[in-house]
Amino acid sequence: MKTWEIYAIRHATNDTRTRGVNFISDPDPTALLTLDFFCWVLKSGEDIIVVDTGLDPAKGARNGHRQVMSPPDGWAALGVDPEKVETVVLTHAHYDHLGYLDALPNARFLMQAEEMAYVTGPWMEKPTFRHAYWPDEIARLVHYLHEGRLHLHGRDHEVAPGVTAHWVGGHCAGQEILRIHTARGWVVLASDALHYYEEYERGIPFAVAFSIAEMIASHDLIRDLADSDDHVLPAHDPRLLDLYPAAAPGLEGQVLRLDLAPGAQR
Repeated sequence: MKTWEIYAIRHATNDTRTRGVNFISDPDPTALLTLDFFCWVLKSGEDIIVVDTGLDPAKGARNGHRQVMSPPDGWAALGVDPEKVETVVLTHAHYDHLGYLDALPNARFLMQAEEMAYVTGPWMEKPTFRHAYWPDEIARLVHYLHEGRLHLHGRDHEVAPGVTAHWVGGHCAGQEILRIHTARGWVVLASDALHYYEEYERGIPFAVAFSIAEMIASHDLIRDLADSDDHVLPAHDPRLLDLYPAAAPGLEGQVLRLDLAPGAQR
């Protein structure tokens, strides 16, 4: 069993969104609630796993998302050579997770088979479900599949010793979470199964959903797989900046160390 460190690259932010945009039937819909965007790097000795690749800033700008740090700059700050990365986990195929696929020229990508079926199937005829996908990025995944660079796995999959992927659905048909063995125990990187801690704490759904039932049910699996609620990491919550330290001096607000206990100092 390997022990992994978890790093988050805060690659974009949007401080113009309201609670009514983020949550379904929110009681204070006009109040602002910042949406931060993270992608991740897992390290165990010399072993590296990249998790999602961030947001193309030009595409993000159309929705008011502002780049904070490009993922390649975040990888460089962590000492990661993109040309040497062999494994990339794609937790789902929304455009804010696929923006820098081509920056990892030698990687093999892993993704839920159900997500590929979803993004190339009849649900994409519906604007409600396709609006967070870009066809050029989906086409790139199809090319990777034919090139042998994309592995479409089943609902539960071992990525590496100490890292497993688990289907939850909800946010999209193929949304997955990662269970990661760290020095402080089992941490769940929830990706977009949880945008905010508040969803998990109050049992409420995020507004972008393929299945609200699956989204709420995922909270139970997250609790089962994590050692405690303090071992759960959402994908878009600015509260992470208050709970976890910068990965190194000078990276405040850009790269966080997430395998430490919340509130721990580096």
